[in-house]
Amino acid sequence: MTRRRVIWVLAAVVVLDVAHWVAWYADRSLVASNKRPAYYEFENAFPLADAWLALCCLGALVGLRRRSATAVLWLLMAAGAGYYLFGMDVLYDLENGIWWSSGGGAVELVINLLTAAVATLLLRWTWLNRAELLSA
Repeated sequence: MTRRRVIWVLAAVVVLDVAHWVAWYADRSLVASNKRPAYYEFENAFPLADAWLALCCLGALVGLRRRSATAVLWLLMAAGAGYYLFGMDVLYDLENGIWWSSGGGAVELVINLLTAAVATLLLRWTWLNRAELLSA
């Protein structure tokens, strides 16, 4: 994968993250996978962590565009934030049967898989390109 594609992935994560929270606060039925009050409480705990993920992705994006060695730090933090969010979300979904509860559960499963895939992509790409990234 090229630097340019990683930049596009980072930008997509930020856009999707922001779009999700705009939809959540505008009309939860657009993105909610479940209607239980406990599910709403759980999701309401995520904006700060998702904002951190978006900030890390923005930092990585800027670092990559500027060819700065700081991109390594931001990329690793973005990957870590992604894995953390993945772990929190998957555990809740498994414990509460979210994936199998409705059509929204399938969307939740796809989001979980994409989160893990993007975190893995960022971590792997950063590791494989660390020498070039750090020599900037």
